[in-house]
Amino acid sequence: MSGNDFCQFVHHDGSVLAIIIRRDYSGNQIEFFTDPAFSQQLAWMGHAAGHEILPHYHHPIARNVQFTQEVLILRKGKLRVDFYADTESHDYIGSEVLGGGDVILLASGGHGFKVLEDVEMIEVKQGPYAGPEEKERFQGIAEQFVTYLTLNSGASNE
Repeated sequence: MSGNDFCQFVHHDGSVLAIIIRRDYSGNQIEFFTDPAFSQQLAWMGHAAGHEILPHYHHPIARNVQFTQEVLILRKGKLRVDFYADTESHDYIGSEVLGGGDVILLASGGHGFKVLEDVEMIEVKQGPYAGPEEKERFQGIAEQFVTYLTLNSGASNE
C-alpha cells in the first residue's frame, strides 16, 4: 500500500491493483489518481460554490480496451476486498475493508469480495458485458488466512 489514510494505492510487482478513495478524502482542485494509460480514469474534483464548468461534449474516439477495470462506489455497508496477483498465479496479496462512501478502482490483478455488513453499491465498468468467457473464477483465500494490507483497514464507518 502507498498513499495516505484517505487515498490508498494497492501495488504488486510494479503494477497498481487498486486505488481506494476513502469517504473522508477532500481537496479543492481536480486531481487524477490514475495513470493516463488506464482505460478507466479516476479523479477527485472539488470546486467552490459559484465555480462553473463550461458545457461540453466528448468527441467519439476509438479506444482499444484490453482489460476490464471496475469502479465500485459503496453507498452503505462494509465490504472486504481480497486482492490477487496476475491471472496466471492467483496468489493472494491481501485484503482491505471498504465502508459506506468509499470508492475503489480495481485496475489489475484479480479480486474477490466478502460482504461484512449489508451493502449497497454502484459498479461502473467498460461494456458491453462479453458474457461468462469474460471472467475466470478461482478459489479465494480461506477465511483463516485473510490478512489486511493496512492497520486501519475498515476505518471508514457509516
